[in-house]
Amino acid sequence: MNNKASLLHNASRRDWRNWQWQFRNRITKLEDIASFYGRKATAWENLKKAAAIYPLAITPYYFSLINEDNENDPIRSQCFPDEREITFAGGSADPLLEDSYMPAPKLVRRYPDRALAIVTETCATYCRHCNRKRYWSVPASGKLQKRIQRMINYVAATPQIREVIISGGDPLTLGDPVLESLLKSFRAIPHVEILRLGSRVPVTMPMRITKDLCRMLKRCRPLWFNTQFNHPAEITSESARACNMLLEAGIPVSNQSVLLKGVNDSASVIRDLLYSLQKISVRPYYLFHCDPVKGCAHFRTGIAKGLTIMKKIRRQSGLSLPQYVLDVPGEEGKLPLTAISRTAQNDLKKFQYFFDKCGQID
Repeated sequence: MNNKASLLHNASRRDWRNWQWQFRNRITKLEDIASFYGRKATAWENLKKAAAIYPLAITPYYFSLINEDNENDPIRSQCFPDEREITFAGGSADPLLEDSYMPAPKLVRRYPDRALAIVTETCATYCRHCNRKRYWSVPASGKLQKRIQRMINYVAATPQIREVIISGGDPLTLGDPVLESLLKSFRAIPHVEILRLGSRVPVTMPMRITKDLCRMLKRCRPLWFNTQFNHPAEITSESARACNMLLEAGIPVSNQSVLLKGVNDSASVIRDLLYSLQKISVRPYYLFHCDPVKGCAHFRTGIAKGLTIMKKIRRQSGLSLPQYVLDVPGEEGKLPLTAISRTAQNDLKKFQYFFDKCGQID
């Protein structure tokens, strides 16, 4: 355990390994960070406005991974508020138009055969590049049970849906009984063949992956687990253990990285990340081009940068090579960018309005 976060919260080893303690003791005030760094709170005044719009939350574990001597530490960049979140123009709060594809509240259906259930707006750690950061400061409306039931009713009445993706926020911030209830409810629908969980807790709060959780998830198979490692420094003994527990329960684990300026926008970092994922048996699935989200402009590279990275790493093992994609609004979904063919170029032109509205990518 890193002394930095344990000193901050005076944690015992037993506490540190308890995910509920980690969640309860998330760092949510800039004053706490300033105090640790030995600075006066006034030194962080320029970040307060950003944190007021996009709240701060960092688990002690994830905070412990930050190298405090590096102002540009890649983990720090992903979780610390940044004044550029509110000073950089451009972007859209909902760039993928998810809110326009909700047949039931917080149930997104952009594809005929699958639906995505946003079961919570809460995360263990708020990633500053999140494409749903519009939800962070908006409290959930209505009781969770009623919201879930409306989702279940719609899916049950729509036989074309064969896959349900449980997302958020982060669904693993819910307790085991609540999570099991909603998974079993979707599993009980005859035409739902596959469940998928999207969660970043193996990265930001790996102690959430417990034996009890894995036993419960095993009962809900076939179930796939998608997570998001963005930098090799996030792959620790704790996160590797969490992924291994899921794998031993028969839950395939895939990774969906986001290309982020100043975090992983180099071939060497991406290569190290992918090799490290392969070593812990986590499949590199997608490398997402950063969405044109309001408050995330400082994270976005040009497509050309991503293509250059992919060109440099394309000859590595296919088992560790993700697909580089751009997610576009509506039903079109993910456009592969690895090879910009004439067809792909036409696809990009078709979404010129998207780039004009949200800010040019290149």
